[in-house]
Amino acid sequence: MINYNGKIVSPKEASLSIDNRGYQYGDALFETLRVINGKIMFWEDHYFRLMASMRILRMEIPMSFSPEFLEEEILNCVKENHLENDSARVKINVHRLPGGLYLPQQREIGYLITVSSLQSPFYIENESAHEVELFKDHYVNSGLLSTLKSNNRIINVLGSIFAEENGYDNCLLLNEKKSVVEALNGNIFLVKGDVIKTPPLSDGCLNGIIRKNLISIIGKLEDWDLKEESISPFELQKADEIFITNSIVGIQSITKYRKKEYVSAKANNLRAKLNTHARLG
Repeated sequence: MINYNGKIVSPKEASLSIDNRGYQYGDALFETLRVINGKIMFWEDHYFRLMASMRILRMEIPMSFSPEFLEEEILNCVKENHLENDSARVKINVHRLPGGLYLPQQREIGYLITVSSLQSPFYIENESAHEVELFKDHYVNSGLLSTLKSNNRIINVLGSIFAEENGYDNCLLLNEKKSVVEALNGNIFLVKGDVIKTPPLSDGCLNGIIRKNLISIIGKLEDWDLKEESISPFELQKADEIFITNSIVGIQSITKYRKKEYVSAKANNLRAKLNTHARLG
């Protein structure tokens, strides 16, 4: 079951118009989050990111879209899918209502909430190999729009096809300045000694929820030094660790890039702290 503009319906009943602006122009946003035993992980961060993104795209935010209202809408949908006592992946799609060409006739929005099950209530270590390569066919444009979770993910789609065709598990994306920005499915952190680097938002990386929370966690650790700085491709093979973060997997360690193989000690340490932070948040 899904939530389609506030109504719980079956997927067959939730047909989108061919004039849907998300389909026609990519005039849409999405938010992906975890729900564990009826609790939305990092809900306040997700909510304010969604509201800020809608404002940036000049969408009309409904007066009803309070944190309490959307939380209830999400949890009702989770319950209708019989996952209120389990782990669930929730995706919220927000699109501007049909009308107009590039210039919309209206600013009002529609929304869709879908739910699927997750295997674990915690962020767990994935011990399988995770080899990456640079995706250099197309670049992410640095700037504000690239930090949003908009429906325009064609670079991620093409990068995923490239990875599959060449036997990689993931790819790292570059911006027009040839700096490493992020992975196909999340933010990246690079570890060298006690220094942990992640690209700044000004480089065009996604304004990720786990990225934000890890920056806060690392900032409180006396022995580790966090830097939000551009990452050159030349730094990748000199790093001790590289890991990817997103709201579903939490932390995914990269095991190999070209001839370089990585350890995952700090990633594992941070994963434990992230799980604790998520439960207390």
